[in-house]
Amino acid sequence: MKFINYAMAAVTATCLALASPVLAQSVAANSIEAINAAPQGTDIAIRIDLKEPLATAPTGFSVAKPAKIAFDFPSTANGLGKNSLVFKEGDLQSVNVVEAAGRTRLVLNLTRSMKYTTRLDGKSLYVVLSEIPVVPDSLAQRVTRFTEETAVGKRHALQDVVFRRGKDGEARIIVDLSDAGTGIDIRQQGKNLIVDFIKTNVPDNLRRKLDVTDFGTPVTAVETKAIGENARMTISPQGLWEHNAYQSDNQFVVEVKRIVEDPNKLVQGTKTGYQGPRVSINYQNGDVRALLRLMAEELGLNAVISETVTGTTTLVLKDVPADQVIDIIFQQKGLDMRKKGNIMLIAPRDEIATREKLEFESRQQISELEPIQMEQFVLNYQKAQDVARLLSGIAIGGGAPAQRILSKRGNAVADPQSNLLFVNDIPSKLEEIRTFIRAIDIGARQVMIEARVVEASDTFNRDLGVRMNFLSARSTQMGGSGIYGGGGTYSPSGQVTNNAVGINLPSFSNVGGTLAFSLFNASLTRILNLELAALETDGIGKIVSSPRVITANNVKAKIQDGTEIPYVTTVAGGGVATQNVSFKTAALSLEATPQITPEGTVRMVLVVKKEEPDWTRAVLGNPPIKTATVETNVVVENGGTVVIGGVYITKKENVTEKVPLLGDIPFFGYLFKYQNDSGQRRELLFFITPRILSDKLQIN
Repeated sequence: MKFINYAMAAVTATCLALASPVLAQSVAANSIEAINAAPQGTDIAIRIDLKEPLATAPTGFSVAKPAKIAFDFPSTANGLGKNSLVFKEGDLQSVNVVEAAGRTRLVLNLTRSMKYTTRLDGKSLYVVLSEIPVVPDSLAQRVTRFTEETAVGKRHALQDVVFRRGKDGEARIIVDLSDAGTGIDIRQQGKNLIVDFIKTNVPDNLRRKLDVTDFGTPVTAVETKAIGENARMTISPQGLWEHNAYQSDNQFVVEVKRIVEDPNKLVQGTKTGYQGPRVSINYQNGDVRALLRLMAEELGLNAVISETVTGTTTLVLKDVPADQVIDIIFQQKGLDMRKKGNIMLIAPRDEIATREKLEFESRQQISELEPIQMEQFVLNYQKAQDVARLLSGIAIGGGAPAQRILSKRGNAVADPQSNLLFVNDIPSKLEEIRTFIRAIDIGARQVMIEARVVEASDTFNRDLGVRMNFLSARSTQMGGSGIYGGGGTYSPSGQVTNNAVGINLPSFSNVGGTLAFSLFNASLTRILNLELAALETDGIGKIVSSPRVITANNVKAKIQDGTEIPYVTTVAGGGVATQNVSFKTAALSLEATPQITPEGTVRMVLVVKKEEPDWTRAVLGNPPIKTATVETNVVVENGGTVVIGGVYITKKENVTEKVPLLGDIPFFGYLFKYQNDSGQRRELLFFITPRILSDKLQIN
């Protein structure tokens, strides 16, 4: 027997996805030195040479779709210097080697599912791949053995069954097993997917049928029950779907994804490459039409072959997917296909392109000649005038012009009083407009923003930090999250943008403004309200105002409190001086733009601005306006609190104390009075708490 060495390539992302949880870092005592493969009759023999002999064969598991077999070598390094090799020996395509945390995972990439046996011989491990025999059952279905039972004679059990919805809308059924040696069979029976766990007990609390229709996945129900000495899980999908299964230690996962049908693909699905049944062809100078008819029958397709498809071809192929054979014929003869429903049209590319061009031109002519119809739309949440502008491609609020949705002959008229929209257009456009209005005419979620403005002394943030840091330490011991803060600098004449950093906030120092940016979770926010009231009672801080405002999602809310300063300007003209009075706002304002995230948190763009006149630097009686601005973009838990500081109020006081009568004597009165100049700097702290409102205007 002759073995052939091959070069290694990059590790695929699929192998990384199959990797089990990272184990503790350990020093590799062994290493894989070489991997060889060769055919052995109908089987494939793989020899893995190691630096030191193995005590026991490594743990292995297999994946049905895509077909893979993986082995884990503990305390073993990759001594090959490369990460992948290509074999192309029968059903063995390539081998990937992944080293992580002191162990190495070897993955065999196959074209179809195969069973395997292992044997140790000195420093070598032999793996023999062979075909999986058909296991007949009552419905004569083909059973795919996902993984063999390795712990023979041991009774297995299901520990938990969890259903989840993936980020792409796929269904994920997660099964916790008592051990990794459980044998698993997977097969498709009718419209259902059957998973059998060999010699496995099912606890009473797991013998149930889960109705998972509300999750919005292809799966509608998952039923788990005992069948003899085995456990059977029946997964009921709907529509066009495909499944993928994998196992990581004691956890087995089945994913069922919805297939979006591509009319230009022979075999549907998201798997890369060709997925049709494998055929062997020895076709010598035969008719192309006859060969295409044969391949269509093999794939179970309804094919209509154009009379313009002519010529002969010669093909000698062995064990090739049928859809790849059709693709080869298309490339040779310049053919293409289009699918309408379950019928496939095969014709030369030029003929199909000409037909499509004529079809598009006829549609354009029909749209220009088709009679116009009027339809009335009742809008519940959007304004009819705004929707009419959107349909006509007119910008709203001075923005960039939008793409026109109406046809050239269509128009839209809005009635502001009844909020009705009347659209005149062709029937095909009316259907698009109906879908467009249905998508945008929905109620926006709302957020109540509660802002507490606290005027505090320099010791306020230190006292609050000491109290809340103690509570944070207690919360951490109980598994909760305490106060989190992030640094930020502030400039009285400019702006600052703070970013949240996940660090525990200790007690604050005596320097004012240290509490520049802090986050409190929802549980600590309740305690924070009591602490603010207590500190106000102690005279350390004072709640200046506590406004509340409700705004829609992604709509700016503004809270402002201040005065308008008059400015007098003199304009000379025609020998007469005219005085004009104008006003400029000097106020304390807060602008918040909330955005509700899919996780249920609230992202807020906050702008805090404080403006006040500086009468000490007035010019001709007109004071300049001192402005301090703080900007931040932060994600806050629903019901949590973000604190922004760094805006100061400076007060100067001149106090004169004197002896009555004697202190009023000219010149000598200075001997009987005392003048004290004092300055006080207090900080404004903004405690902002967003709360998401439910559809019934109740606070969540």
